[in-house]
Amino acid sequence: MKKIVISSIAICVTLLFVISAGAGQSIVETVANGCKTEIDAYCKDVIPGEGRVLACLYARSDKLSGKCEYALYDAAAQLERAVAALSYVVNECADDLNQFCTGVAAGEGRLMDCLEKNDPKVSSRCKDAMKQVGLKE
Repeated sequence: MKKIVISSIAICVTLLFVISAGAGQSIVETVANGCKTEIDAYCKDVIPGEGRVLACLYARSDKLSGKCEYALYDAAAQLERAVAALSYVVNECADDLNQFCTGVAAGEGRLMDCLEKNDPKVSSRCKDAMKQVGLKE
């Protein structure tokens, strides 16, 4: 089970830099703080990025402390909530995205920028969804 969680986090590592955990630490900070001892001991020579640190932790999953295991499970739960929130917003804003943002490539905040540029025309349904998940004040 531990390996599945670590693998899931590694697969979704690109989302780690886009989606924060909300009021608390980011997902990256959760793992970095909770697994500091293991990262320093086993992964100090690993260049961060593209899931390499998570792959290193995965390779040493039999040596992880309870604190690190908890941090990985917590990060997985945060990631699951973030993906659910993002899916909710995409669902609620689908009509607005289709109407105002066709041709805009996803990534690097371009769709959010498009919705912000069209804010007066964006539906209240979409705006409410963004507020509910903390993407908009």
